[in-house]
Amino acid sequence: MTINTLYYYSTFISLIIFVPLITIPFVVSSHENNDIHGAVFNVRSKFSSNERTISALIAHDSYRHLYYKHVMATGVDVAIGGTGRPDSVGLYYTKIGIGTPSKEYYVQVDTGSDIMWINCIQCEGCVKKGYRGLDLTQYDPNASFTETSVTCYDEICKDINGGTVHGCRANAPCFFSESYGDKSSSTGYLVKDVVQYNGVSGDLETRRENETVVFGCGTLQTGNLNSSDDALDGILGFGNSNASVISQLASSGKVKRMFAHCLDSDNGGGIFAIGHVVQPKVNSTYLIQDQVHYTVNVIGIEVGAEFLNLSTDSNGVEKRRAIIDSGTTLAYLPEVIYKSLMNKIVAGQFDMRYVFQHDEYTCVKLSGSVDDKFPAVTFHFENSLSLKVYPHDYLFANGGLMCLGWQNNDLGSKSTRETIVLGDLVLSNKLVLYDLEKQTIGWTEYNCSSNITIKDDITGLVYLVGAHSISSGFSLAIHKSITFLLLISLLITHAK
Repeated sequence: MTINTLYYYSTFISLIIFVPLITIPFVVSSHENNDIHGAVFNVRSKFSSNERTISALIAHDSYRHLYYKHVMATGVDVAIGGTGRPDSVGLYYTKIGIGTPSKEYYVQVDTGSDIMWINCIQCEGCVKKGYRGLDLTQYDPNASFTETSVTCYDEICKDINGGTVHGCRANAPCFFSESYGDKSSSTGYLVKDVVQYNGVSGDLETRRENETVVFGCGTLQTGNLNSSDDALDGILGFGNSNASVISQLASSGKVKRMFAHCLDSDNGGGIFAIGHVVQPKVNSTYLIQDQVHYTVNVIGIEVGAEFLNLSTDSNGVEKRRAIIDSGTTLAYLPEVIYKSLMNKIVAGQFDMRYVFQHDEYTCVKLSGSVDDKFPAVTFHFENSLSLKVYPHDYLFANGGLMCLGWQNNDLGSKSTRETIVLGDLVLSNKLVLYDLEKQTIGWTEYNCSSNITIKDDITGLVYLVGAHSISSGFSLAIHKSITFLLLISLLITHAK
């Protein structure tokens, strides 16, 4: 999951929505003679519904906004939970195993960032207890006999630092530094070690597997990243760079650089998968190149049957950039578009005496079906792709009122404020497919409590992947017996 991505924890399968505990199956395999098709992570929602406040959600989003080959296997399966509703959403996190012998770590899942990092044993002042009293675990490189160092000469170090590292010397470590919009930061050095997951070995079946991944060993955390109220062991990033987990898996031939998510706001949970999704079919538009986040062009916004004016320059060209970010909770619009949208939705239909500002939202007193009283909002993109947001998607109950989830994007720089950010508010109940092989993104309305199918391009076989809504007692070991897994990526290896 954004105008410099709205992180609450900075990067990585920040996916978060509701549910007591979300388990994300993350699939990959390093065994050449085992018939494995995927992997699994356990993901948990950071916030429970009775703890979520609108101000906390907006703070989470502004935080993220400011930050802003060969052949592969079938995919990886990740189990998730949550609802995607503003009144019950949070950050998704999962539990993964790292090292040999393996230890388990809680990490935030974020599609809006790249680097995966874990608090290191050398971390200065890192809290021992995290969100809701979670016992946090610091990674000790010396305690794992599969750990190896990453030097400043390694290619991944150059990718992270934008080129050759100044002053690099033989065998010198590769350092990383991640800074976020709320002044939080993580710094440390890179290491390489084995990450454990539950591999998908068939339709709705998994088996424990592992893969070697480069990640950050964090030695200093500041701000919310080191707050006992919010802290986790680290962050897992699914961005577009060569340093992201999906890129590392793809470069090793484990998966294609394709993933999908389907967030179920009605039943909680949903699907998050890496792999070649063949059903349902998805129409796509091209990603704008050389962007930090997954960015596309919006060519029209329709409220009911009326189009808003999107012009940003004197020649009247109506086009706006939009960031697609599952790590963002709400939907943020440039001020001129936000005011016009709200005017058409509210002022044109309700006596303004019954419109209220409540907890930073515009709200109305209302009973009955919201779909009968409010218009749908449709975003139009290049290549005839559209995204229809129904009133029951953008309205939610809050303090006895019905509130609108649209927000004025007044965050960050001027260029950032002119950008649309579409988060879980509008992405829920849609299968969203990121095809980084073709540099496209697309979606379709879908029942996120059902199944999708992933294809192995080598054998032509397809596999069913189901939805998840995971409980807090979920563990990696238990995960192997779970029937429904969130598919992030299925992995197939072949005997030589």
